[in-house]
Amino acid sequence: MAGKFNHFDQAGNAVMVDVSGKAVTSRTASAIGTIRVCREVMDAVTQQRVKKGDVLGVARVAGIMAAKQTSSLIPMCHPLCIRKCSIDFETDPDNLEIRAVSTVKVEEKTGVEMEALTAVSVALLTIYDMCKAIDKRMEITGIHLVSKTGGKSGDFYYD
Repeated sequence: MAGKFNHFDQAGNAVMVDVSGKAVTSRTASAIGTIRVCREVMDAVTQQRVKKGDVLGVARVAGIMAAKQTSSLIPMCHPLCIRKCSIDFETDPDNLEIRAVSTVKVEEKTGVEMEALTAVSVALLTIYDMCKAIDKRMEITGIHLVSKTGGKSGDFYYD
């Protein structure tokens, strides 16, 4: 584990990390999360019967838009020029779960983990928003980084 937090100066003030001296490298990050739904929501989503429209299509666009806006939402995140962002969904009707998986790629001086996590979070929140008229008891869970490649700290793969 890293020992020093670099988002604080010597006086303990929050700061944006200076990446100006770092080299530009290829970086990717993937994240996953799940929303647990009731049978009625699962059927409405998979059969495209939600009154607000194509739930997974809208959630995909929302997740991509969110990845591009991460630095506006997370105070110390650097704005990144995202080269690719994908959001995929896996429906599991037996367990009444919809999983969102995001992958974000950049050529930058800093990592893209926050963008992948933000993309998944907003995609799942969009599913909630579009289906809450059917059932408000949906549960968003298990949002985490699956992998990241590139950069000084090397590659990471969730066990």
